[in-house]
Amino acid sequence: MHMLLRGLVVLLLPLLMGACENRTLRPVEPEGIILAFGDSLTAGAGASKGESYPAVLAQLSERKVINAGESGEVTSRGRARLTQVIATHSPDLLLLLEGGNDILRNLDLHQTKAHLGAMIEYAHANGVEVVLIGVPEKNLFSRVAPIYEELAQEYEVVFIPDLVSDLLRNPEYKSDRVHLNAKGYRAMAEEIYALLRKHGALE
Repeated sequence: MHMLLRGLVVLLLPLLMGACENRTLRPVEPEGIILAFGDSLTAGAGASKGESYPAVLAQLSERKVINAGESGEVTSRGRARLTQVIATHSPDLLLLLEGGNDILRNLDLHQTKAHLGAMIEYAHANGVEVVLIGVPEKNLFSRVAPIYEELAQEYEVVFIPDLVSDLLRNPEYKSDRVHLNAKGYRAMAEEIYALLRKHGALE
């Protein structure tokens, strides 16, 4: 029975991920707000002011993009902070990139997943659509941690799985082992911008 269930999961996984890939986002109007929420990769650690991915995305999209990145943050803190940030800014769309510090500190990933799930649920309850950005596991050549794929399937959100992993594997885009440089953040913003256009959030 257990093997049968595992087989069904393997068969259904591509269908579930395809549903996430094909999901349509509501358009963010010119006066709308995009909230970039996360830790140091959102704050722009490793680059100068104005070179973070939210800053570049604001230029590309011609939308207001709030940089709500806080270096060193873990998801338990982010879960509490997000409620305040959403109440303050009333965004149309949330770009959620968090959990890297949980992974680096070897925190319980079941708890990390629960915190991220609660953030997604809170955003949805307040009418905010979510794009989830995956974080790699704790090794140099790893791909996205499995909890992100699981969350994307469970909540049927638009998911960017390997963007951070791919950029961090390229020395040209890195300022140190776990942060990007200005070129890396620009590449990140360009990929996110293209994805938002693909899913209908931007024209």
